[in-house]
Amino acid sequence: MNQDVKKENPLQFKFRAKFYPEDVAEELIQDITLRLFYLQVKNSILCDEIYCPPETSVLLASYAVQARHGDFNKSNHSSGFLSNDRLLPQRVIDQHKMSKDEWEKSIMTWWQEHRGMLREDAMMEYLKIAQDLEMYGVNYFEIRNKKGTELWLGVDALGLNIYEKDDKLTPKIGFPWSEIRNISFNDRKFIIKRILALCMGNHELYMRRRKPDTIDVQQMKAQAREEKNAKQQEREKLQMALAARERAEKKQQEYEDRLRSMQEEMERSQSSLVEAQNMIRRLEEQLKQLQAAKDELEKRQQELQAMLTRLEEAKNMEAAERTKLEEEISAKQREVQRIQDEVAAKDSETKRLQEEVEEARRKQSEAAAALLAASTTPQHHHVAEDEHDEEMLNGEGNGDVSRDLDIDEHIKDPVEDRRTLAERNERLHDQLK
Repeated sequence: MNQDVKKENPLQFKFRAKFYPEDVAEELIQDITLRLFYLQVKNSILCDEIYCPPETSVLLASYAVQARHGDFNKSNHSSGFLSNDRLLPQRVIDQHKMSKDEWEKSIMTWWQEHRGMLREDAMMEYLKIAQDLEMYGVNYFEIRNKKGTELWLGVDALGLNIYEKDDKLTPKIGFPWSEIRNISFNDRKFIIKRILALCMGNHELYMRRRKPDTIDVQQMKAQAREEKNAKQQEREKLQMALAARERAEKKQQEYEDRLRSMQEEMERSQSSLVEAQNMIRRLEEQLKQLQAAKDELEKRQQELQAMLTRLEEAKNMEAAERTKLEEEISAKQREVQRIQDEVAAKDSETKRLQEEVEEARRKQSEAAAALLAASTTPQHHHVAEDEHDEEMLNGEGNGDVSRDLDIDEHIKDPVEDRRTLAERNERLHDQLK
């Protein structure tokens, strides 16, 4: 018999199941059977051999992604991760005005809901949804009735159905296998033999499903349950180990954040100490200038007083000499007034600086207290995943436990700086009284 086979070398064959199960959860026992049947049904849906509504297509796509890639991980599965995967029928994509990114976002939203699901379980959930589709497991054949009307004959696991030519979803009439006793034909065409073979096979399976399982099937199911339980236990152990690791990493991150915060606090405290020291140096310089101005003022006042005394004593002085002396006294008075103004300005500046120093002293005291508290707070930034660290965290350790903190050697001793600064503040405070 001649067949239309492409002249390819080598030829590519696809393994396909001839008979569809009524209940995939009950009849697909071994994982390899589940996987092969899942791939066949998924391909039929993507090729539109089995009609699937858009909403259901997105849900099925999320299970397909879980079966292929495992749990969703935000860091690894970013936008565009599914761009190369064939997940939706082209008909669904063409029906809706949505971009590829929008489709991907919808699929990922459902994908996140399947976290923790085994790949085999994701395939099974896919098939559970697919087996409820109207065209699932139906083999269609073109037929004509006695009137010559073109129809579809559908053969599936539950019986025979007759469909109108333009509607493969809703059967016009159906005949369950339980009501069919005989199938006859009066033609020798190859397609008739295919229909007959499908009918006989599905009828036999229909009747077998309604009988108790054979010993072989019972053994296969028991072995499959044992393998599934073993996988589940192994997965639970893995999840517990991953959860413990995540907790340890989270604790370590918290310790590192606290250490970083403490180091930043130490840097701020050191900066406050330096600022306070600079402020005190400025105040000391200002005090020196103020004292020098006061000394200069006192000297000029003494000179002015001496001139006034001379003027008082020189009543008999000639007019020219007296005028000259009066002019000198006036100039000296102006100079004294200028120096008095300078002293007043410097005194005002000194008071302002004193207030700033008091504020700096207050901030320095707060910073020193915070630094002292931080330096005496125990910090453990190394977290090891062993029993000793777990006992330490739970407060069950018997011995002393310590951790070394990395501190910059160039940072000055804050206690020594506080003593020096306090002594200088006290000395300046006494000078300003």
